[in-house]
Amino acid sequence: METSDEILVAMAANGDGEAFRSLLQRHYTTIFRVGFRVLGNREDAEDLAQDICAALPKKLASFKGNARFTTWLHQIVINGARDVIRRKQAVRRKASGWGETEVLRRDEASTTKAELDWLSNAMTTMPQDLRETVALVLGEDMTHREAAVVLDLSEGTISWRMSEVKKILREIAKKEEML
Repeated sequence: METSDEILVAMAANGDGEAFRSLLQRHYTTIFRVGFRVLGNREDAEDLAQDICAALPKKLASFKGNARFTTWLHQIVINGARDVIRRKQAVRRKASGWGETEVLRRDEASTTKAELDWLSNAMTTMPQDLRETVALVLGEDMTHREAAVVLDLSEGTISWRMSEVKKILREIAKKEEML
């Protein structure tokens, strides 16, 4: 019988290294996957996953059990991805002249990598809030209600966002057909 996440969290929060290792083995892929879907960049997602793994031992003490561990973990990943995006935006604002052009060139190169499929490419053009929603609803197969809990929004807002995503995807597909 597999030990529940909540029991592993309690054990890891009390210094049990094996319990922490089990949590990481169980959830590392999810941490990376959500980070990748929100950030749209493998390197950023890998860095984010490593940062979260390094900070997680201290953060476990703040897990109160009011929600499932996976819901709490998704919130940690989404917040971490938001921080990465804010830092990148700050760097872009500081860039000027040729530096700004170089930053834009690098961004374009990272979003057009061969391993990204059509949906990943389309997601990089969407606003951050829509990417977060898609990452949870489609990528993590969450219900609108579950995604609403993670993002601290109403279920109706999640449904509206998914409707917007569908509109954007249709527009992108239509434009590609014209080419």
